[in-house]
Amino acid sequence: MCRSIKPLFNFEPPATDDEVYAAALQYVRKISGYTRPSKANEAAFTAAVDEIAAASRRLLAALETSAPHKDRAEEAARAHARSAQRFPHAAAHTHAASAASPE
Repeated sequence: MCRSIKPLFNFEPPATDDEVYAAALQYVRKISGYTRPSKANEAAFTAAVDEIAAASRRLLAALETSAPHKDRAEEAARAHARSAQRFPHAAAHTHAASAASPE
């Protein structure tokens, strides 16, 4: 799975249109191989992003679960902890940089 595409289902508050669009954009970028399409491919690229975003919105609206809603802050903290375990040097550098910045 593309690392930039995050799960969007069962969050409170629900996924925003911007989040759905960003996921669709990342998907189209991944399968097309383009970060930014050429002028010749721009219309097809944009149409694909719009269609996938619309299909994703319909999917998210139709899905059902009995699981409690996920909390965005808790999920972000878990992701940060997993990242720190996978990349300890980067986490230490980020922590040191944020600790040194004035507020």
